[in-house]
Amino acid sequence: MDNLSLIKSIIKESDPVESLKAIAKAFPDKVVYSTSFGHEGQATAHMIFSNDIPIEVFTLDTGRLFAETYSVWSSTLDRYKKPIKAYYPNASAVEDLVSKKGPNSFYASVGNRKECCHIRKVEPLKRALKYKAVWVTGIRAEDSKDRTDLPIVEWDEDNQIAKYHPLLHWTYKEVLDFIRANNIPYNPLHDKGYVSIGCAPCTRATKPDEDARAGRWWWEDNTKKECGLHSHS
Repeated sequence: MDNLSLIKSIIKESDPVESLKAIAKAFPDKVVYSTSFGHEGQATAHMIFSNDIPIEVFTLDTGRLFAETYSVWSSTLDRYKKPIKAYYPNASAVEDLVSKKGPNSFYASVGNRKECCHIRKVEPLKRALKYKAVWVTGIRAEDSKDRTDLPIVEWDEDNQIAKYHPLLHWTYKEVLDFIRANNIPYNPLHDKGYVSIGCAPCTRATKPDEDARAGRWWWEDNTKKECGLHSHS
């Protein structure tokens, strides 16, 4: 049985904690969870940390994060006393990009923005996923129209890894209720209208009638906006 089929056979969509335990048991030392410290990230990290599930939690520090993101990172370490592995972009690649194009080249074109995302996020992610079998994410279908038809378990061809989205079918209200019920530290920017939080220069608050991803790369004139971490057709 391949990894994807095995994961599908052992998870319970209605019970993410038991599913995470089952996946960790089936793939010892081969399961990782990526967090950016948003609501979904904090909810899933709580499930992992509070239940002592042996899944490595990591984050990508792009060097352009909000101060509030670093604060909730610290609060999370204080709360759970568990490590969160940090991956950083290649220093020489960042130096070369900024030297040639300046610190805000991503505003000039989609190509420039994707170049910056690749250096600061995609390449470090590939290092984080190397030699792993399962990548757990905080993706929710409700976040974007591009994610409404995603399966809860899928194969990531770019990274050659199985992906499991434990909160895929949770509503935003369910995530908030879970955070409040468990007194989980969260990013205060959420209270200011920031739903999806990434790098500071590339994120703004959203309006009530906008979807969660509208605040990311808002200056770009297209509806399908991803940084390259999660590539979906």
